[in-house]
Amino acid sequence: MFALFPAQLSEVDVCYALIDQGRAFQRKQGFVQWTDDYPQREHVADDIETGKGYALKDEAGRIAGYICIDFGGEPAYDAIKGQWRSKEPSGVLHRMAISPDYRGQGLGGVLLRECERICQGKGVTYLRADTSPDNTRMQHVFEKEGYVRCGFVELRGSDKIAYDKLFG
Repeated sequence: MFALFPAQLSEVDVCYALIDQGRAFQRKQGFVQWTDDYPQREHVADDIETGKGYALKDEAGRIAGYICIDFGGEPAYDAIKGQWRSKEPSGVLHRMAISPDYRGQGLGGVLLRECERICQGKGVTYLRADTSPDNTRMQHVFEKEGYVRCGFVELRGSDKIAYDKLFG
């Protein structure tokens, strides 16, 4: 059983390690979505300090995943090449990573469903996200969980596939 909890400042290094391991995993698959410059430990620390960083934990309290849920929007999403399916307030997902110790167990889907639970608790039933065109694993997870491709958004100088999901 896994659940998503607000990450604590004492967990910054563990959460950032997941990001760093995810960066290495992406390169092993032959693409670069997360560069050496982004995301950095400071991004994760800021997520946590501002209440946007969440840790997916197992029943023993071990951190199995990390994600940022930003309810303040993403300015780059205003210039979508395509169209979002709703204009209602949304959560925006960033920096999703699963521990190598838990890969292959379907935790990407668990993490996204837990994000929906967190959002519903805040009265939000709409999520937006993006991923690199080369990140076919993340595309598969999004689409398996009911996210719909809406077009492309430009982030940090490259086009990302834009996804959204209405739920609840």
